[in-house]
Amino acid sequence: MNKKYLALLTSSHFIIDIFQGALPALLPFLIHEHNLTYAAAASLVFAANISSSIVQPLFGFYSDRISLPWIMPLGLFLAGAGIGLAGILPSYWLILISVAISGIGIAAFHPEAARVTNSISGEKKGTGVSTFAAGGNMGFAIGPILTTSIVLLLGLKGSLLLILPVIIVSLILLNQLKNLYNHEHSEVTKVLTSEIIKDEWNSFLRLLTTISCRSIIFFGFNTFLPLYWINNFGQSKAAGSTALTILIVTGAISTLIAGRLADRFGHKQIIIIGFALLIPLLLVFINIHSVNIATAMLVPIAMALYAPYSPMVVYGQKYLPNHMGLASGVTLGLAVSVGGVFAPVLGWISDNYSIHTAISTLVIIPIIATVVAITLPTPKIDLKNKIIKTSF
Repeated sequence: MNKKYLALLTSSHFIIDIFQGALPALLPFLIHEHNLTYAAAASLVFAANISSSIVQPLFGFYSDRISLPWIMPLGLFLAGAGIGLAGILPSYWLILISVAISGIGIAAFHPEAARVTNSISGEKKGTGVSTFAAGGNMGFAIGPILTTSIVLLLGLKGSLLLILPVIIVSLILLNQLKNLYNHEHSEVTKVLTSEIIKDEWNSFLRLLTTISCRSIIFFGFNTFLPLYWINNFGQSKAAGSTALTILIVTGAISTLIAGRLADRFGHKQIIIIGFALLIPLLLVFINIHSVNIATAMLVPIAMALYAPYSPMVVYGQKYLPNHMGLASGVTLGLAVSVGGVFAPVLGWISDNYSIHTAISTLVIIPIIATVVAITLPTPKIDLKNKIIKTSF
């Protein structure tokens, strides 16, 4: 594992995922500035997410066939420029196009970056991919805070400042591409070549079920946790935002820890443990009436929720060793977006019953995920490598 290049990819992931968290923070200001309806504002988020989630597997598909080193710095730049320009554009439709371009940039970056991270991580793929994933988690957490602070201080035009770190990191990444890919190729020659191992599509589809389950729980908490704090505990909007920050930051730490544990004890074991722990934790959480205890509960819930994330990404890449870019694009993009599709269902439950009922329905999801995770087979590439190591 080359720590220098892993740090570069993780930093790039941190920067680009700032913009996944930045757009929701911009919405109140855009609504006020352009007199947007809530439906129009929601359409901006939809445009960014759909352009990212749907296109991402396509970029992954082609990254397996065509070497496109420049796609990472270009994707990084487009992601930042799209959101940065949204604050100064004069019309709604131009803003819509701009945030959609940002989504395409995000889609372009992730599959190739995740694939290269896997390659340069050598035998410690859990550690490498989890470090990469944690960078994105931290960016997602910091995005709203950074964006809100800048816009409050400088107004909507201040969003242009968000482009500055993107330009810097994009240029550094562009400058290091040749060395990065040379190192990747040298790492690939040290390990078993994947061409003699068939892709396991059935196992990959089964894995997507567990990824989708996690996505539903994540989006449920990400969307409704602040509202749960306000409506169920009578707390302020600031307290609700703080609760969400605790969840995401703790989750980023959990991602780092889980990757290292996965390298030591096995990826499947960490996936199962994470989902299995969520079942009792969520059952306890929905029956808590003290906001202080509920806040404390967010820590173990975040640890369990984020623990399976990077091991599932690694498993997806191992199930499709001949289509690693596609596997990265799907696991990071299309399957993750299932949570966003399910969010309106939770919204309907909240409107017709209560937010507490909506959060309570999430308890069912980790049960399904645990059952499916138990059935996940060991990737053939792991079995083959184990045989080779044993023979030596």
